[in-house]
Amino acid sequence: MVGVSSLRSVARSIKRQFSYAPLVLLYHRIDELSLDPQLLSVTPEHFNQHLEVIRRKGWPMALRDMVQALQRNEKLPRKAVAVTFDDGYADNVVNAKPLLERYGVPSTVYVTSGYVGTSREFLADQLESLFLLPGTLPLNLKLTIRGDVYEWDLGKDGSYSEEAYQSNRHWHVESSDTPTARHKVYLALCQLLYALPSVEQRSILDGLLHWAGRTPHGRSTHRAMTASEIAVLARNGLVDVGSHTVEHPSLASLSPDDQRREIVRSKADLEAIVERAVTSFAYPFGTRADYTVETVKIVREAGYTNACSNFPGLLLGGTDPWQLPRLLVRDWDGEEFHHRLVQWWGMD
Repeated sequence: MVGVSSLRSVARSIKRQFSYAPLVLLYHRIDELSLDPQLLSVTPEHFNQHLEVIRRKGWPMALRDMVQALQRNEKLPRKAVAVTFDDGYADNVVNAKPLLERYGVPSTVYVTSGYVGTSREFLADQLESLFLLPGTLPLNLKLTIRGDVYEWDLGKDGSYSEEAYQSNRHWHVESSDTPTARHKVYLALCQLLYALPSVEQRSILDGLLHWAGRTPHGRSTHRAMTASEIAVLARNGLVDVGSHTVEHPSLASLSPDDQRREIVRSKADLEAIVERAVTSFAYPFGTRADYTVETVKIVREAGYTNACSNFPGLLLGGTDPWQLPRLLVRDWDGEEFHHRLVQWWGMD
């Protein structure tokens, strides 16, 4: 008969086995931004602290090596950590790459190929530029989106002073309040537009620019990498380049044929730049609502060996290599980041 103490010992052993399972971190930007409503940026100072913690407390691994080991049922180091970035912002090569090299931490950067070398900003950045920066906008906005009519009254917030901007610049999408009518419109449009195909998004954004009396103007602080920067990023092998589609759509909103075009073309675009196979993919937005079973099938058929999602979890035995969970990193200092790592490794 097995004693209670023996059972407890077995339970502790099982918990230890899973407590330090591999995990994949999700970053977007490494920059010092005056405005970050989507909470996507980590300052270089904090990222430096994160890497120091990963090197000291974890076991940094390239995602490709981690996935290959899992597929072969090979034992991975305790506290294995893979670092990934989504979207392909220029600060990934300007700010992140030198720090990754300093600590010898490999990473995978998922690039949205249709933005490479352009001045275009991503959807939320364009809406931020329109509504959350100082300036004057018309008092009323009326939009028709897929047959539905939406109207907003900006009222006194049509005029947005530098003082008001400075007062509200730390606001973000997880804040409990919406300090002005502009912030309410920003939130509403982010939600309404993100799942639309890129052609519809562009048409509505063009209409918003006309309404605001603005001309298209991408900020240098919010640009994507150029082709030459991507080549530099991938040159020494520490950083893998992965695909993040062409236009960054919520793939679930597209037909299978349109999904295939996004998934296959982005692979070809990036392979032409890095001159080697691109085998890793990340679903834009990445929640379970942003892609389908058919999407996963298309990704596999396109020749990707793994794909990252955006929901929390550890890489345990049986994890689907084409739906890898990731843990979203915010702009925490090193102490808070370490605390989060400990919490994540303790996940069931």
